[in-house]
Amino acid sequence: MRPNHSGIGASRHRAIAGLLACAAAALIVPASPLRADEAQPFRLCADPTNLPFSSDSPSKPGFYVEIGQALAQALGRPIAYDWYKSYFGKRTVRVTLLGKQCDAMIGLPRSEDFMGPAVIFSNAFAKEGYALVAAKGQAPGGIDGLKGKRVAVQFASTPQNLLASRDDIQKVTVLSPEEGMQALDQGRADVAFIWGPVAGWLNKTSYNDRYQIELTEGEGLLWDTAIGFAKTSTELRDRVDAVLPQLQSTIGELAVKYGLPTGEPVRFGAMPATITTGTGTGAGVAQVANVVATETKGDAVAPGTEAIGAGKEIFNGTCAHCHGPDAIQSERKIDLRLLRHRYGDEMRDKFWTTVHEGRPTKGMPAWKEVYTDDQFDSIYSFLLTVQSESND
Repeated sequence: MRPNHSGIGASRHRAIAGLLACAAAALIVPASPLRADEAQPFRLCADPTNLPFSSDSPSKPGFYVEIGQALAQALGRPIAYDWYKSYFGKRTVRVTLLGKQCDAMIGLPRSEDFMGPAVIFSNAFAKEGYALVAAKGQAPGGIDGLKGKRVAVQFASTPQNLLASRDDIQKVTVLSPEEGMQALDQGRADVAFIWGPVAGWLNKTSYNDRYQIELTEGEGLLWDTAIGFAKTSTELRDRVDAVLPQLQSTIGELAVKYGLPTGEPVRFGAMPATITTGTGTGAGVAQVANVVATETKGDAVAPGTEAIGAGKEIFNGTCAHCHGPDAIQSERKIDLRLLRHRYGDEMRDKFWTTVHEGRPTKGMPAWKEVYTDDQFDSIYSFLLTVQSESND
């Protein structure tokens, strides 16, 4: 009889197969983390109702959302969204981006003064700012071209402050870019000096492209727009910077699609010393973020001063868009330095009711679901420090 080697052969076969499996596993393991990372979605912070910048509507996603989609595709990752209202100002950035709810926020001003060093930025991908809007063939071409004209300006905005000292220009104050375009359409203004991206979008979608729009350039009028990341996301930021040049033609096409003003901006001179860079309805995170809060630092701060500082930070991050940074406001009806003069002993009650319930007919939202009563107390403490007894 021949020896039975079948058991030995089978064992050897299994051993060789095991070694091959181990070798294959050794080759596969190093690549697995990379594939797992690439499978993670590119999470984008965005406002669900802020066209032309962003929308949760698949048919009209918005300029920023479509840039985010192009970026995700270039990075080889699926895209996901964290929707949050941008009119909450810096709170929006803190809750979403810095709260690790998303990876990137498109449309922040590329400035180290904005929430640095907590927020880092990509290279700039566009320029955004205020624009002059007029009938075609009647573009003013600069500030001197506004002489003798009725100019619609947004309240608490750089254009309003820029023109405040010009007696030869009639100012028509409006509360939003939408109202500025309406003033033009109704013949109440000859030119509108308003937030450019919204003006361009409205011109394209509501006014049959009948107006000519010129970007303006100068302090507080125009800035580079970038993508913001948390400071711990330098690797992702660098990868985005690497693919951004490939997307420039796409970004240009999207700017045209959403009506954003392009072309050489009109240069304006230096702003007055007391400018306020506020926003209008729908101005988007880029403009909201341009109002930089005054931070209170250090541990040796008296309790009262600490509360005032905290209130001032919240105010400048959320309320200054309408009421002016540090409550400095040229429009009397929204000048919060006159609260005591207007309401006397009822000042606190009026403040409390207004911030809790809002004034929807005046464009002010209710804030009771956003801030705590302690935070409202801090804001009120700050407002007490800026009250004026004069109605001049």
